[in-house]
Amino acid sequence: MKDELEQTWARHERGYTAYLNLERGLQDNSVKAYMADFAHLEHYGVEARLEPAEITVDHLRQLLLDMQQTGIAVTTQCRLISGWRMFFKWLELEADAADNPAELLPMPSRGRHLPDVLSDADISAIQATFDLSQPDQARNHAMVEVLYCCGLRVSELVGMKLSNIYPDEQGLHIVGKGDKERWVPIAPHALDLLSLYIDTVRCHIQPKRGEENYVFLNRLGTHISRSYVFMFLKEAAHKAGIAKRVSPHSLRHSFATELVQNGADLRAVQEMLGHESITTTEIYTHLTPDILRSTITACHPHYRKDGV
Repeated sequence: MKDELEQTWARHERGYTAYLNLERGLQDNSVKAYMADFAHLEHYGVEARLEPAEITVDHLRQLLLDMQQTGIAVTTQCRLISGWRMFFKWLELEADAADNPAELLPMPSRGRHLPDVLSDADISAIQATFDLSQPDQARNHAMVEVLYCCGLRVSELVGMKLSNIYPDEQGLHIVGKGDKERWVPIAPHALDLLSLYIDTVRCHIQPKRGEENYVFLNRLGTHISRSYVFMFLKEAAHKAGIAKRVSPHSLRHSFATELVQNGADLRAVQEMLGHESITTTEIYTHLTPDILRSTITACHPHYRKDGV
C-alpha cells in the first residue's frame, strides 16, 4: 500500500496528465514523453522523501548528474529538462510551488545539428524499389511522395483523413502537434499519386469501424502505424543502396532543405512545417560549400575584381 508521500506523487501524476491532455491538448505520444520525464522525477522524489513542491534546483542538478553517469545522450538530457520545466510550470499554476526550479537548470549544449538530407535522386531511388503492381507497395510509394512533397510529420501522415484532402485547391488541411491546424500545398504529381492510391487500392479495402476516414489503411482495414512507416522506409533505403540513416523525418528534413536552399521565405517554410518558433526552422539554413562559394563569387566585389 502506498504511503502518504507516494499518494501525493500519484495525485500530482493524475493532475499533470489531465493538464497535458485537456488544457495543453497534446497528442498521445507527447503526453507519454512528458510522463516518462515525470516518472524519473517521481522516483527521485520518493527515494529522497521529497514532495514535488520541496524539490529545488540543487535536487534537479543531482538527479541530472546521476542520469548523466548512465551515459544518456545530450538530446535526452535536454528533453528531460524541458519535461521538468513543463511539470513545474503546471505546479505553479496549481499554486503548489512558488517558483519553477527547472528554469534555473541550464540546457546542455547540443552543438549545431545538421540533419541527414536525402537528395531528389535518393528519393527516386527509394521509390523505384516499390513494385507498384502490389497494393501495399503502391500505397507506400504514395506515402513517400506525400512525406517528401508536403514535409509532414509521420504522425500527421498516418493520421491524415480523406476529409483533409482538397483536390481542387491542391492542398491538405493538416492537424499537427497540440491539435494545431495548418494548410499545406500539395504538388500535382503527389496529388495524382494520392488520388490513384485512393481510387485503385484503398477502394478495395473494407475499413474497420472508426477507421473509415483514414487515408492510408493496411490490409486489415485499420490505419497505418508510425512504426510501419519507419520499417518500410528503412527496408526500401537498404534496397536502394542508400547508406544514410533514413526515416520519415529524413523526408521532412529534405523537403525543408530543398525549399530554403532554393530561396524560399523562412516564414513560409515555418508555416508549412508547423513550427511554433522560427528558430526551429532555421536549422534548415545550413549551406553546402558550393552554395557558399557561388554566393561569394556573385556578391563580393573582390571576387568579381579578381575574376575568381
